[in-house]
Amino acid sequence: MTRIVSIATHPISLPMPQPRWTAHEEMKAWSVILTEVKTEDGLVGYGEIHGSPMPRICEWVARLAEIVHGMDALAHETVWDKLFALTSPRPGAIDGRQMRPVPRSERTAVMAAIAGIDIALWDLKAKAAGLPVWRVLGGENRPLETYATGGYYREGASNASYGEEFARLIDVGYRAVKLKTGAANAADEAERVAAVRAAIGESPDLMLDMNAPYDLPECIEFAHRVEKQRIFWLEEPLHWYLQPADFARLASATPIPLAHGERELTRFTVRDFIVQGGIRYVQFDSTRAAGFTEALRVAALAEQHGVMVAPHSVPEIHAHLVIGRPRCAYGVESHGGPDTDPVAFGLFHEHPELRDGFLHVGDAPGFGIDPDWRFVERYRA
Repeated sequence: MTRIVSIATHPISLPMPQPRWTAHEEMKAWSVILTEVKTEDGLVGYGEIHGSPMPRICEWVARLAEIVHGMDALAHETVWDKLFALTSPRPGAIDGRQMRPVPRSERTAVMAAIAGIDIALWDLKAKAAGLPVWRVLGGENRPLETYATGGYYREGASNASYGEEFARLIDVGYRAVKLKTGAANAADEAERVAAVRAAIGESPDLMLDMNAPYDLPECIEFAHRVEKQRIFWLEEPLHWYLQPADFARLASATPIPLAHGERELTRFTVRDFIVQGGIRYVQFDSTRAAGFTEALRVAALAEQHGVMVAPHSVPEIHAHLVIGRPRCAYGVESHGGPDTDPVAFGLFHEHPELRDGFLHVGDAPGFGIDPDWRFVERYRA
């Protein structure tokens, strides 16, 4: 049996040259937590966590590591179930026969910690088989649809400057791009969208990443204003507290498909947005919560209900899911090249390659992520 003997975290943060904004928050650094799982027979698996606060998530990884120490590293379902069970009460917790559930206030950090451990176990499992993860899933390698995300708000930037940014992404080979939107009112944002569409031309697909900026009436107004720009989807269009019923009303008010799910913690809330909320693209992020095991369950739900998965960010991980689930997967998100995504390109020796407008993944065992330890030490948080 391939038993777990240690789990370590390596938090990494690289300062941005200048702050930038989504509609919701300021960003000053590119950050990630690299997880490392080792077994008694010398196998090593790596995972990623995107979340904050990083010190607290790392503490939870260390605490969960004690719980799964000695477990079979290839039994990812059993490990996942044991850790997820800690998020809810169980009989016997009061008198010490079972572990006490984690505090409700820590749930997001715990789900992020589970994600990092689970992804590393998938990397390790595939390495044990000598296969890439996409092959373990039964997939056949192929060029993947991808899009580049940009247009983060910068102080003093004009609509024309955002158009120039996206024109450069098209010039380097992307056939689809995603613009950050939602920081201004519907009318002003529609002008910004129009400027980007004019800069990239009519052929490329244009997604809008909104970061939950509007209530239902204003979002319907915004959707109507941008429909003529041939928008591929509206992502996270409504305030965080609005529910599947509100998404369903938005979906019935515009022909633009809705995308959602990157901040959901489990398949159970995603299920409701699929079944009741009218979303057409599911963006569950396995590096933010619950891991690759849960992402596969989300993909199964999507397929059963005729919608597509379009995992949020981290193409080096999520490309394997997309290849392994071709009937229900749209593609993967990118963030341009080393200048605009320096952590993703610097952390690993190899990275999926953009070629002819598609992303190409290699056939190295596991996820094919081999950390550059000099980079890790240089930017260790």
